[in-house]
Parts: sequence; structure tokens; C-alpha cells
Amino acid sequence: MAELIPLKTPLDDTGLSHHRPGTATSTAAAADISRYHHPLFLRSEPGRFEGWVTYSFRAFTGLEEQPQMSIEAIRDTTLTREQSAELSNEYEAARVLWSKARLRRQAGPLLKQAAPMWEAWTAAHGQLVATFREFWTTEDGLWRAQLLRLTDAERAAEAAAEAFDDIAEKLTRLAEEQIRVAGEDDDLPLSTIAKELGLDDSDWHIAWHGAYTSSTAGWRGIGDRLIDRVHKEIDAQRERLREVQVLAGDRDLSDSELV
Repeated sequence: MAELIPLKTPLDDTGLSHHRPGTATSTAAAADISRYHHPLFLRSEPGRFEGWVTYSFRAFTGLEEQPQMSIEAIRDTTLTREQSAELSNEYEAARVLWSKARLRRQAGPLLKQAAPMWEAWTAAHGQLVATFREFWTTEDGLWRAQLLRLTDAERAAEAAAEAFDDIAEKLTRLAEEQIRVAGEDDDLPLSTIAKELGLDDSDWHIAWHGAYTSSTAGWRGIGDRLIDRVHKEIDAQRERLREVQVLAGDRDLSDSELV
């Protein structure tokens, strides 16, 4: 099946054209450079806009080597400047398709793994919120027991958040690699792949890649990972409990029990 790729236009990789500035090579010129075409290349022809070219390729699997213009083609002094530019544009177009095929192949299984992990996180977070709300109706003499339930809920929420963050970091790394190859104008959002797989990721929280790899990652209260959000929520809950303790003048419930 042929794949046509567009540059600087929305992509869905289902048969769009890839436009690049330039001039389509003539039949004679194409025959001269045919030995340098990418193995999956089918043809180039004038694009929809004046001065642009459409490139067609057979489907990429993502298992191929990254498309690169050969050294032989680069060093071939018999090629005209136009032919060299045409080949360069062809390989740039090929890299866009290849990068998306590779991202789909690599990210697809991880997205499927992430779906139940997000469900586990949602359940654990819901339990954390519910357990904290129970303090509104817990009798004073039962607060220590409720605090134990709260710390259990905190640990469960932290574990679920860390599990999701682990797979989210892998996904963002793959997405960053795709952007490095294709450029930001031709990025393939992870949400697009999720929808293609029938997954609803509309409420998933996947931070930008640097949130998982920066030097501040892991500092409590800093960052935008899921675990960072959980820690902020836990800290806010504990601060509220301390305020109540102070207002109530409770000396039996030490501050260390809320730390």
C-alpha cells in the first residue's frame, strides 16, 4: 500500500501527500537518480501548491533503518543541484513516515499497558480522597485509626502514581525521539495513537519528558509528574489536619503522627 506524506499540514498517515518546496524531477532526471531512491520510494510529482512536490512511498513498518541519503549520492558530482535537493527532500519525507511508523510500533504496546495502570491510579486516588473526607464524620476518639487508614491510602496512591509515571516516562521518551527525527511540525501525538488503538486517554496525565528526567525530578513538591501531584495533595491534606489539631488544642495527637 502506498503512503503519501504531507509536510507542515495535518497528518493521519492514511494516504495524504507530503509536500516539500522544490521542483519535481523530469522523467529523464528521475531515471538518472533512480539508484539513489529510498527502497520504499514510489514516485514524486507536482504537489497541490505551485512550487511544491508530492512524495509517495510504500508503507513503512518502523523496523527499517532510519532513512538517510547515501554517501554515494551526496558525493556524486554528476547530480545537479536540483537533483540533490530533490533527493534530500525525498529522504526528509521518508524520515517523517518512518518516525511515525516506529513510534506507533513502539508506543502502542506501552499505551495498552498504561490503560489498566491509569484505572488503578484512578481507583487509588479516589480512595485517598474518600478516606480524607471521612475525617469530617470521624469521632475525635477514632482519629488515630482514621490516620492509619489515611496513610494506607497515601501509600497505595503513591504506588499507583509511580507505576503510571514509569510507563509515561517511556512514552514521552519515544515521543521526543520521533520529534527529533521529524520536527515539531510533523509530530505524532501519543493521544492520536491511543485513539487508533481504541483507548480513551482523555484524562490521562502524561507530563512533558523533562519532568521525568530533569535534575529536580524526585524533589517533593516540585514537578508535574503524577507522583508530584499526589505528594502535593498529601501535603495539603496533612497541613489541614495540623490546622485542625492546633485549633482543637489536641495534645494527644502529636505532630509527628502527621509527618
